[in-house]
Amino acid sequence: MDSDGVSVPLIHEHLMMPCNDLRRGDCCERLEAISDGYYCTTCDFFVHKKCGDEASECIENPFHSNHPLRLGFLSRLQRQHWLKVVRSCDLCGKNIGDLFYRCEICDFDMDLHCAKYPPLEVIDIPEMHSHKLNLLKDRVEFDCDAKCGKIGYGFPYECHECDSKFHVDCVRYSSSEEVKHPLEVNHSYHSLHPLKLLMGQPPDYSDGKCRLCGRKIDDKLFYHCSSCNFTLDMRCVLNPPPKSVLDLKTHDHQLTLLPRLIFFTCNACGLNGDRSPYACFQCDFLIHKDCFGLPRLININRHDHRISRTSLIGIVNSVCGVCRQKVDWTCGGYSCQRCSTYIAHSKCATREDVWNGKELEGVPEEIEDIEPYVVIDDNTIQHFSHKEHYMRLNVNGLMCEVNKRCNACNHPISPQSFYGCMDCDFILHQNCAGFPRRKWHVLHNERLALVTSEVNIFGCSACHKIFNGFRYEHEDTKLDVLCGSFSEPFIHPSHPHHPLYCISPEDDEVCSGCNERSYHVLRCIEDNCGFILDFGCATFPQVVKHRIEDQPLSLCYGEKASGKYWCDICEKETNPNTWFYTCKDHRASLHTWCVLGDFMGLIPKSTIELWNISYEVVLNNSISRPICRHCKSHCIPPIILKKIGTSDPYFCSLDCIESFKRLWRAK
Repeated sequence: MDSDGVSVPLIHEHLMMPCNDLRRGDCCERLEAISDGYYCTTCDFFVHKKCGDEASECIENPFHSNHPLRLGFLSRLQRQHWLKVVRSCDLCGKNIGDLFYRCEICDFDMDLHCAKYPPLEVIDIPEMHSHKLNLLKDRVEFDCDAKCGKIGYGFPYECHECDSKFHVDCVRYSSSEEVKHPLEVNHSYHSLHPLKLLMGQPPDYSDGKCRLCGRKIDDKLFYHCSSCNFTLDMRCVLNPPPKSVLDLKTHDHQLTLLPRLIFFTCNACGLNGDRSPYACFQCDFLIHKDCFGLPRLININRHDHRISRTSLIGIVNSVCGVCRQKVDWTCGGYSCQRCSTYIAHSKCATREDVWNGKELEGVPEEIEDIEPYVVIDDNTIQHFSHKEHYMRLNVNGLMCEVNKRCNACNHPISPQSFYGCMDCDFILHQNCAGFPRRKWHVLHNERLALVTSEVNIFGCSACHKIFNGFRYEHEDTKLDVLCGSFSEPFIHPSHPHHPLYCISPEDDEVCSGCNERSYHVLRCIEDNCGFILDFGCATFPQVVKHRIEDQPLSLCYGEKASGKYWCDICEKETNPNTWFYTCKDHRASLHTWCVLGDFMGLIPKSTIELWNISYEVVLNNSISRPICRHCKSHCIPPIILKKIGTSDPYFCSLDCIESFKRLWRAK
């Protein structure tokens, strides 16, 4: 033994130091209750003592009798680049570590544990299975009947009586005791003092977080040095990050981990950190450990164009297009080559709710025609949803005719410009006619397509109302065209001085329009403003025609009042602090639900199916309003549902339908 270390030439090219470490062995990828071993400080490479001492250059094994198996290991370069080849043991199915036995001729791999402790050919474990299990000598694909339930490929244990099959490790460790962690360990990231095993809450003087990963200490067990106030959670004890990394996509030089509390600004993402960055001292470069391997070219749901990774933003006073916070222009991030001012933090752009996880470097960009119509002349178009006829622009005609509704959003043609078909009744608001055929949306990280085909009904993923008109969709996400057409910044008449943005909250928030809680909200980012809208209120029609008034009703955004307000439709009190509809002379204060109802997004005269029951969508415009089958009141909303094939058919709301269904089932 050398005074400077131990030479283990079969398994590593450098001298290694004796070490007591609780981490998984890089040799076999397994935990050991007694974790004496050897550690290379240069390569951050840890080997269990018994794996190192008992390794042989070449072995014979009964499970691969055709050829000898030779000891193999990953090179230092592979470890530094994190290019570990994902191999699994052909005997037990577990991932193998940096050391393994291999037959190149047959492409057969075996981990050190199975080489040293091969599974028994016949095993009897009554607490796991009632019959004896026999080890198959042929590799097969199988469904494991143990708790894991995973598909395996290799040498399983098989019950000849039940035809059940099990992973070797599922049988081998079915009744093993939990690994007992040593009370004290010497850890490679804290060589000054041993770390002691503690249980329960971390000490009051600590920040309650792991020094390496920053996660809150929420395990029952963790290791701590009271002299240095140094804490590691079990995840970082068992699987610590590498001490050094060479990743040329991230930085030109090797980066070294600093396992200490230090306030820094990450050069990769521009956000602050408070502990354990990777550093290049030559370049004064600091980076979060989770900012390695950032993609070069991506699409995000906040922008219409691809954005690319840049090591230097270089635009002073820039703001992130996702979180709307200031970006450090001296650091890296993402920028758009077409829109010179669009910038995003690296961490914001690669969030799971923003990016779809696809690296687009080397992928040609598809040129798509997203225009919804072809211009025939100044007043005439051919819309892709109605190619058989031309549509002509009407600027002031058919104002507020209740029976005329837009085929896209299903709302009435109120005092808005619209395109009407020159040969049939097909009609679109001018605004709805311009919605693009494909677009990105903040509530989904894949591109949505505008679908115009007929559908039974769908629940909008943003406002949660039901619709059967045009929709933006991708897989299970469906948005009505009004919610789906949302883009940032969003300007709403109720808050004209500041734009609104969709910034994911930590919890449901209260909408300023209806005082109801919602998760998907639009917010004002100005300091001390606090204005919030849910998608339902944000898409209310500003002007609407109702049978109660000859003149159009306008949406009022609440007002301070000392007296009581009353709704002329339901004859109940109105809360003036919430939004309501009013007439031209402001004599009325009508509940938004009374004016719009639950079925505003459904096409009148269409047939829908709810909970396996068919309904006709009907206008509530008769002189005598029908009685709701459940609540026994005159139906208030302008659109109601008529159950097909019954003598008492009308329902005024979704609540009434659901309540009636529950009562009927209870009988």
